[in-house]
Amino acid sequence: MSKKKKKYYTVWQGHKKGVFNTWNACKAQIKDYQGAQYKSFPTRDEAEKALEGNYFDYIGKNKSFSSGLSEAELKKIGQPNYNSISVDAASSGNPGVMEYRGVDTKTKKQLFIQGPFEQGTNNIGEFLALVHGLAFLKQHNSDRIMYTDSRTAMSWVRKKTCNSKLKRSAKNKPVFDLVDRAVEWLKTNEYSTTIVKWETKAWGEIPADFGRK
Repeated sequence: MSKKKKKYYTVWQGHKKGVFNTWNACKAQIKDYQGAQYKSFPTRDEAEKALEGNYFDYIGKNKSFSSGLSEAELKKIGQPNYNSISVDAASSGNPGVMEYRGVDTKTKKQLFIQGPFEQGTNNIGEFLALVHGLAFLKQHNSDRIMYTDSRTAMSWVRKKTCNSKLKRSAKNKPVFDLVDRAVEWLKTNEYSTTIVKWETKAWGEIPADFGRK
């Protein structure tokens, strides 16, 4: 059995800033801290260097990407529509600490972010990100489309429901409060936004990706 690689965790915003040697130590700093900023690194030197910099210089950065698709397949898919926003979620464990955000697809400027929440799943985060994005675009009377890399979340939005198997508990109550609000919003609002699947195999990670993989 392969040994799990050691990671170091940089916390820019949390109960305590710094570099932490374990996920549990990092989790203690971001739990119940609205707008926490954190990321893992393979070496302590990289983590400490990152701490001296800006959080937004380290998240959402695509690794060197080369598509494995043929030229014909890439031509058929085409390029992203940059008159758009992109949404994504991150979950450290499933369930685990979860957050989501939306960005401008071209500039990667962050438009909204929620979390981290103590317990959620990636699917729930993707669903909440989509509904938040729909509300955001409607509020701004925007004709932009919206990208997501989650077919599950797209399905839930179409059905106006959240089909998560995660059981409700005190730990995840804040997340399910948002889920209930999101479902109610879908049932009581009309929207014209087109939701489009992000073509990860052709374009790399979605711009809203938290870059923690």
